[in-house]
Amino acid sequence: MKKSISSIFKEGILTNNPTFVQLLGMCPTLATTTSVVNALGMGAAVIVVLSFSNLFISLLRKIIPKQVRIASYIVIISGFVTAVELLIKAYFPAINKALGLFIPLIVVNCIILARAESFASKNGPIESFLDGIATGIGFTLALTCIAFVRELIGTGALFAAADGSGSIRILGDWYKPATIFLMPTGAFLTLGCLIALVQKIQYTSEDHARRRRIELDAINGGFHETLMRDPVTGKIVRRPALVEGPAEAIPAEPEESAASEEKAEDKPAEEKPSDEKPAEIQPAEEKPAEDKPAEEKGGETE
Repeated sequence: MKKSISSIFKEGILTNNPTFVQLLGMCPTLATTTSVVNALGMGAAVIVVLSFSNLFISLLRKIIPKQVRIASYIVIISGFVTAVELLIKAYFPAINKALGLFIPLIVVNCIILARAESFASKNGPIESFLDGIATGIGFTLALTCIAFVRELIGTGALFAAADGSGSIRILGDWYKPATIFLMPTGAFLTLGCLIALVQKIQYTSEDHARRRRIELDAINGGFHETLMRDPVTGKIVRRPALVEGPAEAIPAEPEESAASEEKAEDKPAEEKPSDEKPAEIQPAEEKPAEDKPAEEKGGETE
């Protein structure tokens, strides 16, 4: 399946970066990133070797037997590595001295062998050549980022030559260089922090893309609360505001009403406290005893 040029470069540089995502080529990554100049020199050598080895392997993919394909890949890669090493020795002796053994070790660099096996042996020459350039650029950017942090913190300057001269002072005299970043320990620390940062950025971007897809699905399906797709223009517009009217009474369902009536019958009627004050009981007035007539008194004595 053929890939577009944009997807090839996006994968090689960002989403499938050989250093920060695939964690390939750790040996030159940690050893040659003491300065930005050394990182750029190593990255340029890898770009040349990777792109042309991919091109030739793609052209010969139908001729090379499967049983000896890895050995054939190494022979092709070693030819380009030898040519690049001779050019660096002739025109950039300081970089050759700084990089040293790591230029010949490009032959067995797992990045180059991985792209030759997974891409160049299965795709056409143009796509393979572009894939080599994209992967090499991704590798160079990773080396440059690591070297930028290590050189700046370790020396307070940038862009020093391979022999250590001609650097540009970035931090003032007040800064005390942390020389640990120029050692292997600083290389591991810088690499780990940058890998964590890249993974966080990728996770955030993927999460935003997932949320965007969900939102678009809701808009296209008509389930979004505030947005909709205009049926005439096809653009995403805001839903018109609904006119608020008097709230209509919603009749209760028969089952719920019957259940509520049964509950009401089961509950005893609560007596409401009356507002009337109880009538005050007034004490009865004692009437004075009346004198009975004398006749009655006499009869009673008899």
